[in-house]
Amino acid sequence: MPTHRTFIATYIMASGRNGTLYTGMTANLEARVWKHRSGVFEGFSAAHGCTRLVWFERHAWVVGAIAREKRIKKWLRDWKLKLIEAENPDWRDLAEDWYPVNDPNWRPPVED
Repeated sequence: MPTHRTFIATYIMASGRNGTLYTGMTANLEARVWKHRSGVFEGFSAAHGCTRLVWFERHAWVVGAIAREKRIKKWLRDWKLKLIEAENPDWRDLAEDWYPVNDPNWRPPVED
């Protein structure tokens, strides 16, 4: 069942405040964040504990999201920190209340 978090997005995951950053893009942010949190993805984000969603941006088109992801990946770390802190100065996990895991009827989101 689609949620209000099913949209094309460029996003940044972090291991913690000022920690390791991972930049990506997806057409289903809720499902992608769940994969990062549950360790489904092997590689950089899992190895560095990037499980907190600290920034995201919606896009109308996949090509725009991919272009933005590629641009951000080339940025200096300081620029990425400023991007995050402009909208999320406390580095709050923006997905902290997305997954009601204590609900027996809840199932993890599925990415198409």
